[in-house]
Formats: sequence, structure tokens, C-alpha cells
Amino acid sequence: MAPRGRHRSSAPLQVLLFLNGWYCATYFLLEAFVFVYKVLLLPYPVSNLVVDVVLLLLYLGIEATRIFFGSKGNLCERKVPLSLSLALTVPAAVLAVYYLLLQTYSLRLEAFLSAILLLFYGLELLLGFLALLSFSRCHIPGAGGRGAGAARKATGALYKRLTTSSEFITQFQPIQRQI
Repeated sequence: MAPRGRHRSSAPLQVLLFLNGWYCATYFLLEAFVFVYKVLLLPYPVSNLVVDVVLLLLYLGIEATRIFFGSKGNLCERKVPLSLSLALTVPAAVLAVYYLLLQTYSLRLEAFLSAILLLFYGLELLLGFLALLSFSRCHIPGAGGRGAGAARKATGALYKRLTTSSEFITQFQPIQRQI
């Protein structure tokens, strides 16, 4: 946890995650409506439509998980959930590139929406890594920084004194129970 009075969570990252949550919902709905439009007006192969819809549902699951872990990791100042969120950004970005370039029919609206989504991902990666660096710099007593050498010496001397002391050794002898 951060020292008292000092918060290491990133407010810009939290705002970006919040906005991306709303944008993700909007993106999903618009893509769903665009699929309906394309099926009605274009000769869309059924197998390609199934793949595109399954990938859109996969995108929704990845994105919801990514935003949840990113938000919790940032607010609780935990490295593991935030790292998981940053790792999930890669498959989400790959799916955004798929909808930008590789799907059967790509409309200009989809290209515009996917470009905005990739911009969100780039900013979130940058702010996420900065937040991780901030979480990693928290001070742990005796682990480094000013006075770490003296703390290690004191701990080492205490350990040496306790392990050579006969009082310490007798405390840990097995207790015999009477039945």
C-alpha cells in the first residue's frame, strides 16, 4: 500500500478506463448494427458472418475483463491485476486491428471506430506502465533506500544472537503429551 497521504493510483488512467468502458459498449452496439446492415445489403457469406460475430463477442468478454482488472488494479494499487489488464490489451488490440483491416467487408465507420479504439489502447498502455512503475517504487522498510544497510545489520545481528542462544533453542523443543 502507498504511504499515508500519498496515493500512487493514476487518475488519468482511471478516467481513460471509465471512458473506454462506455466506448466499448458503444463500439459493440454499433458493430452489431453494422453487421445487420451488411447482412441485409451485402452478399455476406454465412461462415464469415459467424466468425465475425463470434470474434465480436470474444472482444466484448476480453474488453470487460480488461477494464475490470485495470480499474481494480489501479484503484487498489496492485501490480498483478494491472499487469493482467495490460496483457489483455494485446488480444483486444489484435481484434480491433481485425475489425479495422481484415474482416470481409469493412466500412469507413468501422475503420473510424477501430482507430479510436486503438488510440485508447495506446494511451492506456502508456498510462498503465507508468502506474506500474509508480506502484513498484513504493518504499519497503529494510529493503532499500536510506538506512537499509543499518536495518540489514541489525536484523542479521538479532538473528545470530537468537540462533546461538540456548533460550531460543529450548523454546522450540517438542512438547511431550501425556495420555
